[in-house]
Amino acid sequence: MLQLRPGPGHIGVGIHRSVGAGTHQTGFGFWLGGRYRLRLTRRILDIEDNFDERISAVAVIEVERLRKVYGEKVAVEDVSFTVEEGEIFGLLGPNGAGKTTTVECVSGLRRPDGGSVRVVGYDPARARAEVTARVGVQLQHSELQPNLRVGEALELFSSFYEEPADWRELLDVLGLGPQVKTRFAKLSGGQQQRLSIALALVGNPTLAILDELTTGLDPAARRDTWSLIEAVRDRGVTILLVTHFMAEAERLCDQVAVIDEGRVAALGSPAALTSRLEVNQRIRFVPSKSVDDALLAALPEVESVSRRGEEVLVVGNTEALAAVSTLLARLGVLAHHLRVEQPSLDDAFLAITERAERTQPARHQYPATRGGDR
Repeated sequence: MLQLRPGPGHIGVGIHRSVGAGTHQTGFGFWLGGRYRLRLTRRILDIEDNFDERISAVAVIEVERLRKVYGEKVAVEDVSFTVEEGEIFGLLGPNGAGKTTTVECVSGLRRPDGGSVRVVGYDPARARAEVTARVGVQLQHSELQPNLRVGEALELFSSFYEEPADWRELLDVLGLGPQVKTRFAKLSGGQQQRLSIALALVGNPTLAILDELTTGLDPAARRDTWSLIEAVRDRGVTILLVTHFMAEAERLCDQVAVIDEGRVAALGSPAALTSRLEVNQRIRFVPSKSVDDALLAALPEVESVSRRGEEVLVVGNTEALAAVSTLLARLGVLAHHLRVEQPSLDDAFLAITERAERTQPARHQYPATRGGDR
């Protein structure tokens, strides 16, 4: 079979020959990156509506109304999202929300019971070889043979691919050069995680799936890993990141989907999810002289006032800082050690999942489209 395979959105041509069940067929065809595919053979002229199997010019992952059931337990009920080329896309959710099942369906490890999944233009359940060649996966828990050396592992894994990345270059990029001859059992937790990432990237993938990337790492190793992932994205790799750390998602992700009880509860950028939810502002300060808490609590923008020693904590809406500052100025009070804690993705996550619990019967009404809070 001779084929010139097109990139997404382009025209491709091919000559194919198939033999099977006593038949012999030769033909010529071309494919369009849009809605239709024209296939011409000796025996048939077939124009097929290929809308459901189109390859998007920008979408690396397309998940539509995904459903997966284990016996009587529904793990994923209705999950839809799109990951565009060059993005870091985060999947967030509490334990048992359906994140891992969703990732397993995307990577081709499990076959969905409903809906559709497209990864780099292919159905991962039907085109395992094509998807495997283009996708690198770093699992939440992975182990290598304890005596296997770092260089040996990378050389072995690179042999599985037709066009692998230069594993020696990956060593340098990931800061593992000095450990090239170190056995796996002798690596620190952070170094093992870096090796796991290197093994996910050694196949030169279009997409990297990273599951619980920094679980078990200390804060310094976690931040180093974040910088590493940003560098990987800068190399042109699209990343699907599964994480429990809201600070990690806020730092790395362009878009996130919050999954709760098998459904998408919210979808958008971390900033959009934070700003569009009614999450309160926290203002901490030490007054230069005594202030009556009742005056602060009486402000319309303030929800509560509390104290911890000399420090005053005021919780209110987005206008609370201006209102409190105006009152303190009128009273001639200086706010020492002033700190304003803006709503974080952590706050938004809690608000989203709590809201989803309250509105569980109607959650199918939230459309899974890109943008802000849905």
